[in-house]
Amino acid sequence: MERIWAFHEDPKALSRLTPFPIIMRVHRDERSSLSEGELEFTLWFGPIPARWIARHETGPTGTSFVDRMVKGPMRAWRHEHIFQETAGGIEMTDRITYEHRPVSFWGVFTRIFFSKPFLAFLFFYRHQRTKAATRSRDGAGVRQQSS
Repeated sequence: MERIWAFHEDPKALSRLTPFPIIMRVHRDERSSLSEGELEFTLWFGPIPARWIARHETGPTGTSFVDRMVKGPMRAWRHEHIFQETAGGIEMTDRITYEHRPVSFWGVFTRIFFSKPFLAFLFFYRHQRTKAATRSRDGAGVRQQSS
């Protein structure tokens, strides 16, 4: 659990968890912990910048945190990062609730780039990157679960 938490606390974690060809640039990081503070960043989808302000908050368990979009391309976005110790390592669960904007540029954009297939790929990628970065010598690892 300590490795998972330390990995996510690293200021470079979000960049490491963003798959190419998306480019991520942090503008402001005012988080005092994973569960408190704000992060302002831009995700570049080719020539299209999507700027976000995300507020980090306490999650539903003692080993979780939430990032909630305060400002960005979606009408609403809430992402729970839940980590649970299991016999074989750590189970990671990503619970995302979101709402697209009405039909407009951003409404169409988010329906394409934040569709269920894209999000399934994104979180599979993130879990693989997290697993590789936090793998222990004893073989205990990370198991993925998304909802």
